Amino acid sequence: MPADLASLMAFRQTGVRADWAPGDASLYALSVGAGRDPLDRVDLGLVLETRGPAVLPTMAAVIVRPVTRLLGLDTTGVFHLEQRLALLRPIPPQGVVVSDARVVAVVDKGPGRGAIVTVEFVARLEDAGEPLFVMTQTVLARGDGGCGGSFGPVAARHPIPDRAPDLTHQAQTRPDQALLYRLNGDLNPLHADPDAAQAAGFAVPILHGLCTWGFACHAIVAAVPGHDPARIAAFDARFTAPVYPGDAIVTDIWVDGGTVSFRARAPGRDVVVLDNGRCQIGPKT
Repeated sequence: MPADLASLMAFRQTGVRADWAPGDASLYALSVGAGRDPLDRVDLGLVLETRGPAVLPTMAAVIVRPVTRLLGLDTTGVFHLEQRLALLRPIPPQGVVVSDARVVAVVDKGPGRGAIVTVEFVARLEDAGEPLFVMTQTVLARGDGGCGGSFGPVAARHPIPDRAPDLTHQAQTRPDQALLYRLNGDLNPLHADPDAAQAAGFAVPILHGLCTWGFACHAIVAAVPGHDPARIAAFDARFTAPVYPGDAIVTDIWVDGGTVSFRARAPGRDVVVLDNGRCQIGPKT
């Protein structure tokens, strides 16, 4: 039975507290590909507590927890479509946030076709009450088409430039990449349990989409000269295919002033895994 549109529109979760320490920031960076070369000074700034560590902004996705299972959707048919992040200030190496979540958009594609649901998270620093980031997560709930209608805005997709990439970054995922990433707190068995993966139609567990998202963020920090993670003001992408642990990920990057466009590929399987990527870079401080 499809989810109820009125219930989705009314969904609110407020005052959820989360904290993290430098070790958590280092673990997150390691889980999205940083530190493979222990002599790489950029990566050391992401994983070594004596150097900060600098925090990849996509860590926002593990600071706040998903609420998909609280929405009344048929979770067996839910697929991640997009993730968008706006940074109001750099994420510090340690801190405490209080976050609120609400459904901001539903697109009912009709019975048998699913519903697209977007949830917004707003996180503020507990000690100062200052906003830290706003993040939206969009999913396709295949079993919830015919939920009763649509509401809210639909974000436009960022266009990829029609030219060859300015930069390319390649990273090799580990066979145990999903097992490492899940230590951040995303314990969905689809990414760890072979039986759960096969029940969902995959031969083996797949990598978390948000891990791939983090790999792309690390690629931009590693490949684009001078792009300190603290200068990233926005980071958006659309999920187009799964990554399997052990895949190589090639991130194609286009730099147009403060706007960095990107697309990620798994060349071994000739598939695009992230598309319509946009990384907005702020001025040097």
